[in-house]
Amino acid sequence: MDANGILLIILLFAVVLALTPVLGGYMARIYDGRARWLAPVEQGIYRLCGLDPDCEQHWTGYAMAFLIVHLLGVLALYGLMRLQAFLPFNPAAQTAVPPDLAFNTAISFATNTDWQNYGGESTMGYLVQMAGFTVQNFLSAAAGIAVAVALIRGFTRRSARSVGNFYVDLTRTVLYLLLPVCLIGSLVLVWQGVPQTLQGSVSATTLEGGRQIIAQGPVASQMFIKHFGTNGGGFFNANAAHPYENPTVLVNFIYMASILAIGAGLTNTFGRMIGDQRQGWALLAAMGVLLVAGAFATYWAEAQGNPALGFLTNMEGKETRFGIAASALFATVTTATSCGAVNAMHDSLLPLAGMVPLVNMLLGEVVIGGVGSGLYGMMVFVLITMFIAGLMVGRTPEYLGKKIEAREIKLAVIAILATPLAVLGLGALAMLTPAGLAGIAAPGPHGLSEVLYAFASSANNNGSAFAGLNGNTLFYNVILAVAMLIGRFAVVIPVLAIAGALAAKKTVPPSAGTFPTQSWLFVALLVGIVLVVGGLTYFPVLALGPVVEHLALASGTLF
Repeated sequence: MDANGILLIILLFAVVLALTPVLGGYMARIYDGRARWLAPVEQGIYRLCGLDPDCEQHWTGYAMAFLIVHLLGVLALYGLMRLQAFLPFNPAAQTAVPPDLAFNTAISFATNTDWQNYGGESTMGYLVQMAGFTVQNFLSAAAGIAVAVALIRGFTRRSARSVGNFYVDLTRTVLYLLLPVCLIGSLVLVWQGVPQTLQGSVSATTLEGGRQIIAQGPVASQMFIKHFGTNGGGFFNANAAHPYENPTVLVNFIYMASILAIGAGLTNTFGRMIGDQRQGWALLAAMGVLLVAGAFATYWAEAQGNPALGFLTNMEGKETRFGIAASALFATVTTATSCGAVNAMHDSLLPLAGMVPLVNMLLGEVVIGGVGSGLYGMMVFVLITMFIAGLMVGRTPEYLGKKIEAREIKLAVIAILATPLAVLGLGALAMLTPAGLAGIAAPGPHGLSEVLYAFASSANNNGSAFAGLNGNTLFYNVILAVAMLIGRFAVVIPVLAIAGALAAKKTVPPSAGTFPTQSWLFVALLVGIVLVVGGLTYFPVLALGPVVEHLALASGTLF
């Protein structure tokens, strides 16, 4: 570890911290209906869709609208991929995507996972990239934010039957937040050298006299929403390690800041909407403790070098223009959120460094989390924390004046258990079947880590990969898609049910026995619950994977 690397980490977190109240305040204005500078466009969209923006929905109606948007997104994207040979803007004449790969990819982008079992420039035409993937990047991100806003309304409303209107929240998120920021961000990327063109590949003559075909396309418009919406799907196979996707150190820094911006900002939005910003800062503090610890742990582990090679600097799988510090930090940031973009190959990380991204995802993507999913995922842990705190003192737990009763705790437990069941259950199935074992590239504990990472990434809607697992098979295309569906819907539906239950409750005034949830004691307890739940659930499999590999590497055994 050196001073430049440490300074990079500190600078990134300082920028994100500065952006948090600015973006958080703006988002609060959006969902309170105060940000209306595009009101004529917004009203035009409602009229075109036949939607009454004043008609709010019960949590069941909100959930049904959420499901409908995702279903339509899957069908539209699947159709585009299967028919792309007949579609325009396909200069490389890409053929139809195979059914199982199209199935996996459609579910992947619709659920904000963006797991890719293909090389973008060699498989997808421009229309699929633009009208398919980029559109889903906006919609899936907006849908996650909408769910978080519905949960916030559950805490702010009293004896109410509705939690808002999903279509209105979706429209406002795209129109007032994602589109304006991404338009400006895409222009910055073009300025920095990211291509934005409908022309086909170009031919270049190398210094050795050879001929090289260089793919290009409408890259910049997909890149900014890819990071700002924590989507992660790359235009090119090499993802954010590709010089066209990530050409400069400045772009790399912008990407990391944009990945964290909305997730951090929503904690401030939460505080503003409930009328107590200290509550939001407490949530961000809990997230920040885990994020800072993960960033320094990854950087430290990589900076030690490989003990089997005399502790030589581990530059395998990294771009020299970024180096160890920026690569380790990017790996931490992209897995602390549900982004999944990568500027280095995680399969080449040293075992302990590779374990940090794994743990970030296995904790439920709540370290900062995805756009919306990070906040509502952390709120589920908050309910469990308050329940445990209530057991300690023998009183009914409450949070923000709402009694936390059996119904909310049962729903919270369902939401927490859904992802481990998908990761460990489906992962065990992959390890027990010939089709699952056939995709593993490395033997021993590293192979176990490859499989665990794939299911952790899919079930937590992250999308990054160790890159050592052959996922483009019928078995993995189907089973990973199932993990994505569980990770998205088996968490969102209970969260919306919690929102509905809380909105229907009356508010209880605080008393002398009320646990202060804006204190450092609460932050410490919340961090402890997140670590204990994640640690007890996944520690055995982590011990058999990256921990064993680290111990073996120290003794000179390679996998």
